[in-house]
Amino acid sequence: MPKPLAFVKSHGLGNDFILTAHREDIAPEQWPLLAQRICERHRGIGADGLIVYHPSAQADARMQILNADGSEPEMCGNGLRTFVHYLHQHHDLGLEQRIETGAGILTGKVLSHGPSYAEIEVEMGAPRLTLEAIPALGFAESPVLNAPLTLPAHKKTFAVSLVSMGNPHCVIPVSEIPTQWHLWGEALMKHPQFPAQANIEFVVFHSPTEAVVKVWERGVGPTEACGTGACAVAVAGQLLQQLHSPCTIHLPGGPLQIRWNGLNEPVYMTGPSEEVYSGIYPLEGALS
Repeated sequence: MPKPLAFVKSHGLGNDFILTAHREDIAPEQWPLLAQRICERHRGIGADGLIVYHPSAQADARMQILNADGSEPEMCGNGLRTFVHYLHQHHDLGLEQRIETGAGILTGKVLSHGPSYAEIEVEMGAPRLTLEAIPALGFAESPVLNAPLTLPAHKKTFAVSLVSMGNPHCVIPVSEIPTQWHLWGEALMKHPQFPAQANIEFVVFHSPTEAVVKVWERGVGPTEACGTGACAVAVAGQLLQQLHSPCTIHLPGGPLQIRWNGLNEPVYMTGPSEEVYSGIYPLEGALS
């Protein structure tokens, strides 16, 4: 019988994660199933995702993240902040770290911390704007800014801007958040013009430094916060001449501060990470 899995439960603005260290007795193909079971909110611990700490030959650590449905996104900004916090608190890594992710090697910095709470700045890499990088099909040119995208079943056309932050984002400016945003977000996520699906952001630009966002997150659904989504909104907002840098992106779980100095430059995100509790999860029957 496998020994129980030690874990830490943390969140960044309500976007919650279970963090644990790699184990040799758990096969790579077993982690997606474990993610589904451990993230289930009624029969498991409950979380938006599972984050696994692996050693790295290229950086201080490698972050593997699995969504609650077992899928593996390339990147997660709130997850990266909680990961940097977790490594500092539980694995003796320093205040500045280099993290290997599916979107490349990124840096994280612990700006301030207490027993359970920390303020973390992370480098999110440069946004990618080509159709191939997003990926997206059927659009005339890159970058895709305020381009029409239709949901025939809903008889609705949206003006969309596309950004990859290592994972695909579809940013939709609106005058107010629509009551149907859940319905439209799920349908747009699966749109055939997004071959890898996409995260969907409905955004209201309130001023050159403030925006309010609701996110339908790929592999999860509605979330309290999405770090890569906040970065994508900041990038799209600047390209659409709606936002300046730095700016504050308001999500249901709270605000994130984003700064970006323009094309080919990395995006930086600052926000909180809070450790909620730690424990052990029994693995009997959870890996098959």
